Amino acid sequence: MGLPRGLRLWLLVLLAAAGAGIFLALLSSAGKPYPGPRAGARNTGTSRVSSGPKAVAHSGTRKSLPCQHPLHLAIQRHPHFLGRFNFSTPVLLSGGVFTQELWDHLSQRKAPYGWQGLSRQAIASTLGLLNSSESAQLFAPRGRLRDCVRCAVVGNGGILNGSRQGRSIDAHDYVFRLNGAVIKGFEDDVGTKTSFYGFTVNTMKNSLISYRELGFTSVPQGQDLRYIFIPSDVRDYVMLRSAILGVPVPEGHDKGDRPQTYFGPEASASKFKLLHPDFISYLTERFLKSKLINTNFGDLYMPSTGALMLLTALHTCDQVSAYGFITSNYQKFSDHYFERIKMPLIFYANHDLSLESALWRDLHSAGILWLYQR
Repeated sequence: MGLPRGLRLWLLVLLAAAGAGIFLALLSSAGKPYPGPRAGARNTGTSRVSSGPKAVAHSGTRKSLPCQHPLHLAIQRHPHFLGRFNFSTPVLLSGGVFTQELWDHLSQRKAPYGWQGLSRQAIASTLGLLNSSESAQLFAPRGRLRDCVRCAVVGNGGILNGSRQGRSIDAHDYVFRLNGAVIKGFEDDVGTKTSFYGFTVNTMKNSLISYRELGFTSVPQGQDLRYIFIPSDVRDYVMLRSAILGVPVPEGHDKGDRPQTYFGPEASASKFKLLHPDFISYLTERFLKSKLINTNFGDLYMPSTGALMLLTALHTCDQVSAYGFITSNYQKFSDHYFERIKMPLIFYANHDLSLESALWRDLHSAGILWLYQR
């Protein structure tokens, strides 16, 4: 027996309204940034804008949910960023790619964008030790493939002091830290988990000197932790070689240094990653091409360590959350979260923090990353 004609019309109106509501909800959510680290996760079976490294978890004990807001889809929706991202650019440099052609190519540019003026012996002997498959990819090839790899990149900005973001940070699959990454005493604000520690030898050693009294007495260490060297000078290659071999630095600015005091006594090649100079050049040209390049400080300019780590995560992870990075209201906060007295943020000539701040804001607005703000 059919429904009365009036009731049928009423049900059709309700169904049409419901369908329109669902459509509008989907439409309105398409362009919004994802709501922080507790959002879902990406299905690694979905192709990226172009081919890129596949993400692998440290452990196969649990399976993550599919990504609700994968960054590659957000990139596809924004022509401005679609034209900037190139996932075919190699992120890491390893021994398997060292050829005469690569030497000739990178010898045309100064560090960190190349090898001009650097010792070929220093470069070749270091890369020769990075000859395993682990050296060529960021995530260890063990465990079950995750449906979504969520990464947190933790800068050292004062905005994190009192933020109580520690649990949210640690909830990510991987956590990147850099330079003076003080943890003890700030666990509630910055968490305790560290998967990758990024640095140049210069920034690492300067952090150990400058922030020792504030709690940074050693770089992070741990069995599953990996170190990302940023090759800003020949000393980074020399230190990396000595760290892999477990011997004192034989020459140069850091002669006599014992790398095991920084990275632990059981460091081996599998513990270390090296950013590719071509990747640093690509990031600078596409994302952070500063006007400082055309000034007297042009030879000193490079993206900050935090910028390089955040952009590395954006090229290897499925969802990325940024904590402790410069925001538009940076003047409200101290330079670093671990400072006991409020210190103003210093804009050095070798970085363009204003340009970086604008990039994080735009990436957040585009839904490509989630930037912690307060």
